[in-house]
Amino acid sequence: MGARKRIKAEQIKEQKRSTYVARLRNCPTSPRKMRLVADMVRGAEVNKALDMLRYCPKEAAGKVEKLLMSAIANWQIKNEGIRIEESDLYVKEIYVDSARQLKRLRPAPQGRGYRIRKRSNHVTLVVDSRDNNKNE
Repeated sequence: MGARKRIKAEQIKEQKRSTYVARLRNCPTSPRKMRLVADMVRGAEVNKALDMLRYCPKEAAGKVEKLLMSAIANWQIKNEGIRIEESDLYVKEIYVDSARQLKRLRPAPQGRGYRIRKRSNHVTLVVDSRDNNKNE
């Protein structure tokens, strides 16, 4: 392995150490509905995002709230001894990708069948501290 590749690999490892990620896979909600909730919390401070999700009537909000709690727990594991209130955490990235589709048939008039696509999605949420961005 060349010196440049080795340096690049070390930089990528360092970036992964400083990111706090949580992923939700194969969630049985359509990506379009989940993106509405994801757009609501993107860039928001963690406590404010939790409040928004807790009082949002959409079903997807409960799943994203649980995912955000998981990302916060991942942050706490890597940063023992630091309080969340002092760290100024925020939702750095959140994106929704489509996952598998279950294809079903629904009876239709005159012996036909309409295809029903039951969609699902993957959600990736990245939490970061605003203090880290000021140092860079």
